[in-house]
Amino acid sequence: MKTTLSFHGGAGTVTGSKYLLDTGKTRLLIDAGMFQGLKKLRLLNWREPPFDVDSIDALLLTHAHIDHGGYLPRLVRLGFSSPVYTTPASRDLAKLLLMDAAKIQEEDARYANKKGYSKHRPALPLYTAEDSEAACQLMQPINFGKWFEVGEDTRARFLNMGHILGSAMIEVHVQNGADPLRIVFSGDVGRYDVPLHSNPDSLPECDYLVVESTYGDRNHNHAPVEEQLREALTRCINRRGTALIPAFAVGRTQLVTFSLRSLIEEGKLPDVPIHIDSPMAVNATELYSDHIEDHSLDSALTDDGRSRLFPNNVHFSRSVKESKALNKMSGPRIVISASGMLTAGRVLHHLKRLLPDPKNLVMLVGYQAAGTRGRSMMEGRETIKVHGEHVPVRAEFIPLGGLSAHADRDELLRWIRSGPRVPHTVFVTHGEEDSQNAFAKLLRDELDCRTHTPELDASYTLK
Repeated sequence: MKTTLSFHGGAGTVTGSKYLLDTGKTRLLIDAGMFQGLKKLRLLNWREPPFDVDSIDALLLTHAHIDHGGYLPRLVRLGFSSPVYTTPASRDLAKLLLMDAAKIQEEDARYANKKGYSKHRPALPLYTAEDSEAACQLMQPINFGKWFEVGEDTRARFLNMGHILGSAMIEVHVQNGADPLRIVFSGDVGRYDVPLHSNPDSLPECDYLVVESTYGDRNHNHAPVEEQLREALTRCINRRGTALIPAFAVGRTQLVTFSLRSLIEEGKLPDVPIHIDSPMAVNATELYSDHIEDHSLDSALTDDGRSRLFPNNVHFSRSVKESKALNKMSGPRIVISASGMLTAGRVLHHLKRLLPDPKNLVMLVGYQAAGTRGRSMMEGRETIKVHGEHVPVRAEFIPLGGLSAHADRDELLRWIRSGPRVPHTVFVTHGEEDSQNAFAKLLRDELDCRTHTPELDASYTLK
């Protein structure tokens, strides 16, 4: 019986990862990511899935980020009810992220209907809080390194990837005669030798590798994270401006606050007020504390991890009222708010207020996908559309790639070389087209392996 692998997301784009593995006896979905960025991609979230939802035996989730798991409630809304396996920390984080994603979608739909800027009448959310709750009920936690049966002929295990708390690669063995067919799905590959998260585990021996390529065509700025933050923030503070840091609530916010604490304690940055305007970011940090001994975190962290992540002069904005109060506060101060790619949520209200003033700073500390507001700013747009209004870009803004939780080109290559041998076939995915193609060529030139850069909905027969 032939095993096929199909790519229904994360193909030619850095979002929406969904890989369908069909052994003839078992059908597994690896990740269920939401498409983000360009409108043509976002519209894919509304299409009928190109596979029979009822036929999926199980879903394996590499980690909790929305571009890997944010489509799961939509699948549930469409009838999916099979088990979802992931690590314990990823399960807890996914509950936060999926409930928050549903809330944001519902709030944005209500706001669009109130202001009338949506082309749809009425604007609707992709899924609701009830769908997210149902999705969370399907999740079954599996510890790192433990093999578990996911089908009549298939078993799998999670290994640490050091990307965010609980993040994993997935090693799948399909019984295929005397020797199993071995496939590894990288999920998002973490960094080496950075604060907060541990280094990725070595790549296990495998026949096929599905690897992300977010930064497959470039390397990060490897200057210390604290130094990159200090220079830009010092300029803004001296102007008595407000620094807005759009940061993913899981992983990036914790790294930023950890670094700010170090800078302030060492006297390298003034002790200005810091506002975390994201209930989910606060809750996620508490989960980091709960899972402080998780294999995905730096072993140097102690059981005092929560306080180590936060500076002393930090204020939490949980309610909408507390968030709106920030509008009346002058600088210097720092506001950290989600989402990291400026796609939705409270950060858009801050962006609309702060962006027109040259004394302010917008610090982009994560990847900005094509079609997002952050990417438009990086491309030199003079105005950014927020809530139907064209907002002038006058504030200072800088991208800090060194804070990314994604491995860069050389780190991806280092990780693939960490295994006992190079896989004979590598599928390069979860990157924009140029990045995927550049990394695939690098693998062919450096490692002499066969590569594929799948197009959306492409299917391949494995041996």
